[in-house]
Amino acid sequence: MKQTDIFMAFFRVGMLGFGGGPSAIPLVQKEVVEKYKWMDSDEFGDVLALANALPGPIATKLAGYIGYRVGGFWGMLNGVAAAIVPTILLMILLLNVLNTFRDQPWVRGMTKAVVPVVAVMLLTMTWDFIKKSKNSNLGWLWTIILALVSLVLMQVLHVHPAIIIFVLLLGALLKKDAPSDKKQKESTAP
Repeated sequence: MKQTDIFMAFFRVGMLGFGGGPSAIPLVQKEVVEKYKWMDSDEFGDVLALANALPGPIATKLAGYIGYRVGGFWGMLNGVAAAIVPTILLMILLLNVLNTFRDQPWVRGMTKAVVPVVAVMLLTMTWDFIKKSKNSNLGWLWTIILALVSLVLMQVLHVHPAIIIFVLLLGALLKKDAPSDKKQKESTAP
């Protein structure tokens, strides 16, 4: 049953994730966090950050890691296959159709409509992460500051997003516990 769930989750992502990785990320989150509850939003955010820092297509990295985490080696193969087979078949079909009708106005309009839809999906996911940041150790203020600094680094200084993600992950690993965290750990120690 678990292998079937892994396959169906990533098959749906592969079928509906037209437009590449950015359009697939919110779909993966919906399947993994909301539908099957294999991880919570914070864990998904960590997995997403790590996957963005590694080379290669994001959807297959997420399918491979989450499939492995849920169903072991066979879950990893199952998740990756489910994520890429629909994409391969749809790309062959859609590219043939689009190539045949590429001069038609409805095809040009359809391809232009994909960009704002993906943007709205990503903004919705970003807003969900920002809302949840008030309960994190950083809080809203630091989340907004880090988001703005990241935006400036990427847009003004043209720093690659993977470098920013790596630095933030490194900072999170090296960050010392706040005094309240230390007190909680000491009070729970036997």
